[in-house]
Amino acid sequence: MALTPDLIASLAEHLETAELERREVVKITDAHPDMDWDDAYAIQAAIRDRKTARGVAIAGYKAGLTSHAKMKQMGVTDPVFGFLTDYGMIPDGGEIDTATLIHPKVEAEIAFVLKHELKGPGCHIGAVLAATDFVLPAVEVIDSRYKDFIFDLKSVIADNTSAARWITGGIATDVRGLDLSNLAIVMEKNGEVVGEATGAAVLGHPAQSVAMLANMLGRRGESLLAGAFIMTGGATEAVMVHPGDEIRVRYDHLGTLTMRVV
Repeated sequence: MALTPDLIASLAEHLETAELERREVVKITDAHPDMDWDDAYAIQAAIRDRKTARGVAIAGYKAGLTSHAKMKQMGVTDPVFGFLTDYGMIPDGGEIDTATLIHPKVEAEIAFVLKHELKGPGCHIGAVLAATDFVLPAVEVIDSRYKDFIFDLKSVIADNTSAARWITGGIATDVRGLDLSNLAIVMEKNGEVVGEATGAAVLGHPAQSVAMLANMLGRRGESLLAGAFIMTGGATEAVMVHPGDEIRVRYDHLGTLTMRVV
């Protein structure tokens, strides 16, 4: 690690305050170009600790950078991961309140809920599917704290991978017999199609995202516990939303999610 513990704590406070005060900041690597991957995740962990110390519950995990093309473009071999909060949950049919956000975007995802613990290294798709209780449709509302969504990978990891709000619901579905790679997803904004994808958009198969998370945690001596909720990363492009927008996302087999932007 290149940063001192005091600097990591200071940057965590800086980024979390930007979130809570709905205020843009410049990417932190501008001032700290030598920070490394461990520093970035340490800042994220410090933000998590700040939240849990105030009584915030951690609701699950989220993945980002889950397209092979995007990973190649960014020069990395693994997705990035963050955490979801209890206050970030929006019910299906609920409202995305832009008064609490900076510049929100929405993306459609597939979420997994585990019935058994998953631990890396060596976790693979088969182990994920065997450990899965059910899958759900999900929508993530991302909201980078960085001005104009301009950041590099280390900065966005530190900023909890732009996590903000999340929606799930639909039909809890057993993965047995479900072809997740070819599962179709259509996102509409105000009745117009703004995104179409299949589950294969997420690393070829969304269970691969869960396996990579388990392996990353395993390198740190952690695991995914039974009951864990994991959003596997955007299948569709992230779409900017504004007050008055109506979002509807339709999934083969998994149902439909709707939300209003206010």
